Amino acid sequence: MKRTLLALGLAVVASAARADYPETVRDHILPGYAAFAETTASLAAKATETCDSALLEPFFQHAFDAWMGVQHLNFGPVEEDGHRLAIHYWPDPKASGAKAQMALLKGDPAKLAPGAFAQQSVAARGLMALERLLFPAEPLPADPCPLIRATATDLAATAAAVNEGWKAGYGDTMLTAGEPGNTTFLTSPEVRQVLFTQLASGLEFLSDNRIARPLGTFDAPHPERAEARASGRSLRNILLALQAMRRMVATLTPDAPLTIAAFDKAIALAAAMNDPTLAGVATPEGHLKFEILGQSVDNIRAVILSELAPEMDVGIGFNAADGD
Repeated sequence: MKRTLLALGLAVVASAARADYPETVRDHILPGYAAFAETTASLAAKATETCDSALLEPFFQHAFDAWMGVQHLNFGPVEEDGHRLAIHYWPDPKASGAKAQMALLKGDPAKLAPGAFAQQSVAARGLMALERLLFPAEPLPADPCPLIRATATDLAATAAAVNEGWKAGYGDTMLTAGEPGNTTFLTSPEVRQVLFTQLASGLEFLSDNRIARPLGTFDAPHPERAEARASGRSLRNILLALQAMRRMVATLTPDAPLTIAAFDKAIALAAAMNDPTLAGVATPEGHLKFEILGQSVDNIRAVILSELAPEMDVGIGFNAADGD
């Protein structure tokens, strides 16, 4: 009996010790993109039935939720043909997306056909474009229904293409790193380096854009710069991004307790806030709370460099903003 229990215990330890990038591909990346493809397909299907924003909102929110599960992964099929920007063009400080959409709203309907719409500016496509149509700040100058349907259809097609790219080859390319004929990943450490860089870059984007941009300074906060403010999901995107990256870490290694603890602290801070659009950054108390959240995210970045990088046996002498 003792030998059986010992064998089971060793099997569990061995299984945990084997956690590595194959688990990340199979348990994090592939299911994440599949969920995004599924939710955007549901959104597009609903948009063919109705353009009522109240009826479309839950489908939009589910699709955005699914995107937040993979938004930190900026390599592979999502980087081909500008897919990532066509899904999520943000920040957009010059409001180029809104300007391009106004031209489409009042322009040639032929540009809304699937093939033609896919050639339009990425700023006028994707999730943020749909948000502007479903939650307009001011009444739109023309019936938005044709553009809503074109945007939802295009988003679903883009998500499907990315998902198919992972299923049809790129996932296997990562899983066969170092094998003969694999010219993308010549060694397994290259895959680990790419994944670590994605995590570091995701945290950097979260800190610099989702937090620092609306936070501004104490004397000059900018809540109007918060992501997805019109749809009321600015804070939710921060929370979901943290949760998704924590899940990614859990698939990479079982031996990063400090990293997991740092994520858990930031997640708890975000979950405790009751400020969906980050309007509170304009108040002294809210600004301080959000500043503390930003510091906790920056701490995660420091911890993954000191703990996770050595655990994954990857280098740390790179600029995360440079991508993979």
